[in-house]
Amino acid sequence: MEGVIKSNASDLILKVRNSYDRNKLNLAAWEDYLDILCGNRDYQKEAITTAIIYLASGEYQSINQLARENFQNNPDLQNLYRTENDFVKNLPLKDKLSGVIDLATATGKSYVIYGIAQIMLSLGLVTKVLVLCPSLTIESGLMDKFKEKSSDVRLKASIPETAFYKNPRIIDANSTIKDGDICVENIHAVYDRTGSSIIDSLKGRGEKTLVLSDEVHHAYNTSGENDIRKWKSFLLSGDYNFQYMLGFTGTAYVENDYFSDVIYRFSLRDAMEKSFVKLVEYVAEDENDDQYEKFQKIYDNHKEFKKKYGNLKPITIMVTKDIKSAGYLYEELLDFIEKQEGIKRDDFEEKVLVVTSDPKHKKNVIALKTVDDRNNPAEWIISVSMLTEGWDVKNVFQIVPWEDRAFNSKLLIAQVLGRGLRIPENTSGQPKVRVFNHANWSRSIQSLVDEVLEKEMTVSSKIISTGGDECKYNFNVYTIDYTKKERIIEKKDSKTQEVFDLTKGIKLVSQSGSEPKKTTYEDIKGHLHSKSTIIQKEMVSADEVINKIVESFKGRALEAKLVFPSGEYEQERLPSTQDIRSFIEKSMRDIGETGSYLTLENADKIYGRFNGLLRRKPATPVLEKAVNVLIQFNTTAMKSETSRYGTLIRDVSLFFSDNYKNEISGDELGIFELVRQELKKRQDNEISRYNFKTPVNVVFTTLEPERKFVSLLVSDDFSQHIDAWIKSRDRGFYSIDYQKNKGSKFKAFNPDFFIKKGDNIIVVEIKSDNDNSLENRAKNRAAKRHFELLNKELEKQGKPDRYYFTFLSPVDYNTFADNVKDGRIFESKFRSHLEILLEDTEDDQ
Repeated sequence: MEGVIKSNASDLILKVRNSYDRNKLNLAAWEDYLDILCGNRDYQKEAITTAIIYLASGEYQSINQLARENFQNNPDLQNLYRTENDFVKNLPLKDKLSGVIDLATATGKSYVIYGIAQIMLSLGLVTKVLVLCPSLTIESGLMDKFKEKSSDVRLKASIPETAFYKNPRIIDANSTIKDGDICVENIHAVYDRTGSSIIDSLKGRGEKTLVLSDEVHHAYNTSGENDIRKWKSFLLSGDYNFQYMLGFTGTAYVENDYFSDVIYRFSLRDAMEKSFVKLVEYVAEDENDDQYEKFQKIYDNHKEFKKKYGNLKPITIMVTKDIKSAGYLYEELLDFIEKQEGIKRDDFEEKVLVVTSDPKHKKNVIALKTVDDRNNPAEWIISVSMLTEGWDVKNVFQIVPWEDRAFNSKLLIAQVLGRGLRIPENTSGQPKVRVFNHANWSRSIQSLVDEVLEKEMTVSSKIISTGGDECKYNFNVYTIDYTKKERIIEKKDSKTQEVFDLTKGIKLVSQSGSEPKKTTYEDIKGHLHSKSTIIQKEMVSADEVINKIVESFKGRALEAKLVFPSGEYEQERLPSTQDIRSFIEKSMRDIGETGSYLTLENADKIYGRFNGLLRRKPATPVLEKAVNVLIQFNTTAMKSETSRYGTLIRDVSLFFSDNYKNEISGDELGIFELVRQELKKRQDNEISRYNFKTPVNVVFTTLEPERKFVSLLVSDDFSQHIDAWIKSRDRGFYSIDYQKNKGSKFKAFNPDFFIKKGDNIIVVEIKSDNDNSLENRAKNRAAKRHFELLNKELEKQGKPDRYYFTFLSPVDYNTFADNVKDGRIFESKFRSHLEILLEDTEDDQ
């Protein structure tokens, strides 16, 4: 099944053999040193010893040898690369003793880097160590940690007496690099010929120099600053001829592809399960209408963490795609907080830090060093996704990827998650960091998040192809490509003056200043929890609306006659402020509103009512949809849908045929069988292949009405009266635009089911009984119109296909089945209880 993670990143690791000549390499002598350096973090010891065996045992001459050895024994590598030679060609630093150590952010890469540097110098295989990093921030952090370790008395005492260099000097490239030195420098200094000693110290001496590259994904990826893009070229330069090279990162991806040269991995999931870092939870479902609402939820989360961690100063990080977007977000956030808290921007600006590579933000980068301190006022950090390594901030409890481009690849996801993993001191249990990703695009990045977090148990529904042949239950469907055109409504030439009766007010929408909105979060263990936030709607005072209308009347004449309770107005005689106030207040009273504020929706309705009264237009332009072209496509085009293990065992019922073992391939079948073992009996529905007339291998149903309807479709009786059916995806298969209210934004929905019988297609939207929500009324209205136009176009083009749409709920399933079986539904005589309810509600408006 597509969507099942076939090869975890951990399956692609190049395993270093533990069999080597102990007479050539005595790692036992370093046990005390590693115990003191790494403490209880055994993975750091494993990473260091793996690296030393690879570099110093003499068992390997280059990464090529290690790669070939692993390819021959690793089916996952064989599945990923066509041949052994193709795999070797894909190595970033081939023909060298190179490789990468992948340690999740916040798990202590610096300890591993220092340990490898010290041991390699002590063994005498190299005489110098160059540690490269992408920024001054990381350089400063590494220098501080290395100097601390080099002065640790216990650590120095544990170094074996036979060591060549027991006390390495920690320097930067401003000093000449001498034998026994560990030089820490940012990559930009490599190209700064005026202030760096790298060229003079290392040119022609690279064979005895160990190069350790921190955040090496910068060297392997093509994006970034010019100097960073030269990083890989420097490592491969013939001027130095470096032989020993290791990279370190917590984000070992080139976009979505895992590095091909990783020799050790301690994953984000490993770190979470062993409680070395915070747990990650992120948005699974969300009710979110606009940016103002999104800000409120983010702000509410921030307040929650301030209450929960009262002894700390919780921090929220907001991640944008670029520096320009960071500036815009800074202004928007300040505007929101000014409005939310009723304070002036000047009183809050110091609480928001913008951290980018822009020179004007340089002081903010420096401020990151103390951002956890209560004396530092910053609570909000706005950053650019690719410029966030090197932070040692522990108090991050919320991360907001502001645009999908900040969170749309494994590399970016791993980077964004990494910003909030460090656990603050003096916190009990394992705290969580909440990622407030946008639910509208969470589906598209879900599989990427799952892979980064190594959530393996996923099952997908996909179109069946057996031996390359398409399933016989695929069928064609038609839709319409609409185009918008302007239609002019000409007003009749009449000398009769138009009269507008404003004595009765205007129909406003019942309003509430606030309403609860729910967001559901999921952590990496599949646990869900929902949080309700009281969302305050944007309001405008009635006085502001009145003043705006009065201003619009000034200096203009009325061509129409306006009738207010106080009298009639026309020409130069304009209505008074009190007339307009009375009109608005009556409209508000009619919906039970006694306050003095209006929602933006109602304010717009009132503005619209008055804007058309100042002059009569000879003609009115109206935008409407028109049929542009008829489009045909096949169900084979429907994309796969993946459901995760935690959701499956909790909420989903599976339907599949008794032929499923031939429709699901080997390794995927194993996962599917494991999932089945965890399902309750009613969730696990194995159906006769002769009744399961759908082209997908597995059908997911979530709510009870859906489960019951699929049970009807696959029943012995009903299934014999139809040719085929398909359950649509939530998005991307067959989309119909609708508007909740006139003038509101267009949204799209995908009807739930398409059922084929001959040339007829029955389209069904499934809901609970009596669900006559405004949303459903709008969907019903739009779908009826769409299929009416579609059928007219099909008839016009001489095609026999016809479409029949219905809103259906469980109370009518049996009646629906009877109408399909005897064909009455194709006489357009079937109407469900829910359809009637939706249409009757429309008539009452």
